[in-house]
Amino acid sequence: MIQGIGTDIIEIVRIENKIKRNPEFKQHVFSSNEITYCEKQKKPYMHYAARWAVKEAYLKAFSLSFIGNHRLHEIEVLHYENGKPYVNLNGDCLKNHLEKKIRRYSCKHISH
Repeated sequence: MIQGIGTDIIEIVRIENKIKRNPEFKQHVFSSNEITYCEKQKKPYMHYAARWAVKEAYLKAFSLSFIGNHRLHEIEVLHYENGKPYVNLNGDCLKNHLEKKIRRYSCKHISH
């Protein structure tokens, strides 16, 4: 049974401006794994924006909010060896996920 579907669109320049104005923004929003991945890319801001959109889509899908214990860096967008993205949860986000008895979640498509 599908419990939720989330989608989000973000302008790359919006994330680029946030990062340039406040360097600490990255550490608040992205995991160290995500930062390492994005910084290795030719267009890092495009990859940061994609991860932002996945995080927002995840929160929308499960009717969660940024308020409270949900920290965006606890929602990671990682990649399998074949390059396919997946969502990895940590901390309070994972705890909430387990409490809601959500068995499976996936990241179907990231577009730049």
